[in-house]
Amino acid sequence: MIERDGYGQFCPVSMASEILCSRWTTLVVREFLCGSTRFNELRRGLPKMSPALLSKRLKELEQSGVITVTRSANGITDYQLTAAGEELRPLIIGLGNWAQRWMESRLSLKNLDPSLLMWDMRRSLDTRLPTRRCTIQFLYPELSAAQKSWWLVVENGKVDLCNFDPGYDVDLLVEGSLRSMTAIWMGLTTIRQETDAETLKLDGDRVLARDMQEWLGLSVFAKTPRMRA
Repeated sequence: MIERDGYGQFCPVSMASEILCSRWTTLVVREFLCGSTRFNELRRGLPKMSPALLSKRLKELEQSGVITVTRSANGITDYQLTAAGEELRPLIIGLGNWAQRWMESRLSLKNLDPSLLMWDMRRSLDTRLPTRRCTIQFLYPELSAAQKSWWLVVENGKVDLCNFDPGYDVDLLVEGSLRSMTAIWMGLTTIRQETDAETLKLDGDRVLARDMQEWLGLSVFAKTPRMRA
């Protein structure tokens, strides 16, 4: 257990909060639960977190017994959840389900982040796409030149995410606002609704366009029904 200023209570909720309620910590655990094992992978899922703070939180989680750290002779560092860390899965997912169910959707759609959205899509994409290499470009015209274009390249069951042109022919171009694509990803609307409203445009392979709602995967929280508080 790490030494830090705590709540001074013996209650287990207090003890757990001392580990998990520091800023960004639950999101770091979320990234582990989503499959990240390397520092750079964690950074892709936490683009607004400084590398220095991420390093600090990783050290705290290691000292708390939530993760283990393996450093190989070639300098590669791997992070893995311990049994204690894995047991946090239903708690973290439960927090997300609670927010999806009860929090106003307009609040979540204020926090738009193309880097996080595309990284989430990359790791949740259904790779049962055509056996040939498949390149899907996402274009968000309202964003800056550095963030408006993204490519998902699927080949041999693997998905690569690029924010520069990989040089392959594009099989499907998905063009629309970042807000619309985020709302689709979170299950707040559908591709059909957005294309009917002309806030999303699909151009290219007709089969890929027709089946996009299926192969996109969607957020793990997308199926949680929304409620009114």
